[in-house]
Amino acid sequence: MNIKKELEMKVGIANGIYLNDIDIDPLTIKAIMINEVVPTDPLQDFYGTPDADYLKTTIPLLQGAGTAVTSIQDILQMGIYITNAVKTPKTEYSIDRSSIENSLPYLEAELSLFPNIKVIMLMGDVAKKAFNMITKKSTKKNAVPAVSTYKLRNSEIYYKGIRVMPSYIMTGGNILIERSKVTMATEDIAAMLEIIK
Repeated sequence: MNIKKELEMKVGIANGIYLNDIDIDPLTIKAIMINEVVPTDPLQDFYGTPDADYLKTTIPLLQGAGTAVTSIQDILQMGIYITNAVKTPKTEYSIDRSSIENSLPYLEAELSLFPNIKVIMLMGDVAKKAFNMITKKSTKKNAVPAVSTYKLRNSEIYYKGIRVMPSYIMTGGNILIERSKVTMATEDIAAMLEIIK
């Protein structure tokens, strides 16, 4: 299945929305990692060039969690699909609510493509906010409590039988500065790997 074509059929084609133009078998995916926002240059996204900026921080996190991955194909073969909550590049330092809302139909449709999901990892506050906006539509409440991520990390949160794991952002230059968050994200990824193996 081509993710981009499938989402455009379900939701429609929109200007400025970046979708993952990749072919994968949705039945093989057991975990989804939701990053915050697409990069300005699609070639720097997870499925862009082999040395894309987003992979430069993501691959070391997965390696730190005990995997031998060296490419996005290795990650997919482990049953892990990575996407972005916000499908339009950010224009300011922070991501406004309308950017999240405009991308929600795509993210929601994207999550529904994978019937064998055991874990959804929310990599950063924007991913957490977007996921809560989706869950609130069906359950009238947030799946993830509105408290600091470090307080939630060891909680077992489930949504429709899927383990939901709030963690820390996995892309961008700031991740290299905040070593404690790198350590915690690595630990969270290791926990996710245990669940899906």
